Amino acid sequence: MRPEVSAVVVNYNAGRELGEAVAAIEAELAGREWDGAVVDNASTDGSTAAAAPLPPQMRLLRNAQNLGFGRAVNQGVGVCRGRSVLIVNPDCRLGVGAFARLWRELEAHPGCAVVGPRILDPDGSVQGSARGDPDMLTGLFGRTSALQALLPVLPVARRNVVVDEAIASGQASVPVDWVSGACMLVRRDALDEIRGFDERYFLFWEDADLCRRLRGRGCHVRYVPGATAVHRVGTSSRTARAASIRAFHDSAYLYYATHVAPGALDLRRPLARALLGARCALRLRAAPADGAPSSR
Repeated sequence: MRPEVSAVVVNYNAGRELGEAVAAIEAELAGREWDGAVVDNASTDGSTAAAAPLPPQMRLLRNAQNLGFGRAVNQGVGVCRGRSVLIVNPDCRLGVGAFARLWRELEAHPGCAVVGPRILDPDGSVQGSARGDPDMLTGLFGRTSALQALLPVLPVARRNVVVDEAIASGQASVPVDWVSGACMLVRRDALDEIRGFDERYFLFWEDADLCRRLRGRGCHVRYVPGATAVHRVGTSSRTARAASIRAFHDSAYLYYATHVAPGALDLRRPLARALLGARCALRLRAAPADGAPSSR
């Protein structure tokens, strides 16, 4: 019998977080038919050993090098058989009943390919995991930007980050442009149709790209605020801070060149490259030198 869901976790030096994430997934999927995979991107911190033994439904895939988040998710999906795929970061904890709410909304909307929960910081504040399609203003009004915090009521700010106040009362879910890959439930046939994540994205923005390509196929994406998950942002990326900053900006340009300015001669491309390069340089000033970026 084909499992209802496959759970995929990509690990890179997540420490004890990995074992806790797997335990939370196992608890949420108790009583269901499921399988899953932990894909380890050449961790050196012993996190996979600390998480052992994995639930019998899950298998461990070890990569000899860090292959990036999207490629590792695709590896995990490739060894699983579920009708849907639950993607969860090792530093993300599903709240009680979160999966059931996500599953219910995915089943209730046949045209929906992806659902995502309301993701919270450890202090309970909303992270802003439901977003509008990135554009040139995203860097100014992104989730963590100063302008987003100062002017959250502006239309451009509300478009870039969907806050709970914008959701009409009584709706179990609302359509959005994209949801965070830190925790999402994806319909497997839709994922297979677009061949999974675009592996050109080593880290960051691959979730926005995935949702945009699915919407281009006529599907839609939904945000489910009644389902919650707590995300300790950047647990893995702290081990390779500077390289993660570079990966963020490289992926941002790849997304922009692919979806916003797809023409090779589009004059917006060099402008975007220059602005992202300047932003990256500013962020790197405070970051230590390091090796390969994390897998999320």
